[in-house]
Amino acid sequence: MHLMRLGVIDVGSNTVHLLVVDAHWGAQPMPASSHKIDLRLSEHTTADGRISDKVAKRLEGFVRECVDLAEDLGIEQLMGFATSAIREAPNGEQVLAGIRASTGVNLEVLTGEAESRLTFLAARRWFGWSAGRLLLVDIGGGSLELATGLDEDPDVAVSLPLGAGRLTRERLTDDPPTEKDVRALRRYVRAQVAGVVRDLSRVGEPDLCVGTSKTIRSLARLAGAAASGEGPYVRRVLARRDLKEIVPRLAALDAKGRSALPGVSVNRSRQVLAGALVVDAAMDLLGVEKLVVCPWALREGIILQHLDLIPAP
Repeated sequence: MHLMRLGVIDVGSNTVHLLVVDAHWGAQPMPASSHKIDLRLSEHTTADGRISDKVAKRLEGFVRECVDLAEDLGIEQLMGFATSAIREAPNGEQVLAGIRASTGVNLEVLTGEAESRLTFLAARRWFGWSAGRLLLVDIGGGSLELATGLDEDPDVAVSLPLGAGRLTRERLTDDPPTEKDVRALRRYVRAQVAGVVRDLSRVGEPDLCVGTSKTIRSLARLAGAAASGEGPYVRRVLARRDLKEIVPRLAALDAKGRSALPGVSVNRSRQVLAGALVVDAAMDLLGVEKLVVCPWALREGIILQHLDLIPAP
């Protein structure tokens, strides 16, 4: 059976990431290589949401590096996609056109609902049919994705503009933030999440609640979950009771203090508090006692969807 080497460039609101996997029809994609840069597009935009020329040039240069790596690593097909930071930028299409002209890479812009559905697909494949009805919580730099369903395509998939980077930039400007700002952000987030609770709850009670994203992995690590070095197959859980204690702990620290905590990187230390407030709101309002961490997310969902289109041998 022919083994394919595939590459996916994920232009997220925090990180731009090239994931290389070896895969064939019917098999689990196995990571072969990874290359990334913390560009934090959601934080480095102009007041009107535009991507600055400087950041656009850095993104273009990184995509060019990915093209060179793809050739070196023998990648047969290189795919690319972009999420909320590019999707919402007034000059997003202009940035993508520049990248296309310079590198030949066409970055597909995903809708928020497509993000949610593809991430759900990845979680379903990871946990399997025996997990029953899944509820997915995924938070990135620019948006929050929620989905639920019994099948590989969820019954309900929503995306809200509640990304950790976005909320930090817009609503937590002080470091450490003021108590007033934290409370105001908590109220705002809960009002937004409450607006979609009925849509997610009406289709049935979940059998397994799943969390993906670097933010949720970091919060689970703060709650005592195994470090990433112990591998993807170790069960990691984030309990709501632990999150209730983590939120005030993070709020009392500045970014430097948070970066000293286990699982919190320097690059994400400013935004982890906003992320914690969003996850806390989602778990609380949806009645979730614990999230089981899924190592697969949007990138894997893109790859799985692509492999599904390959005819069976």
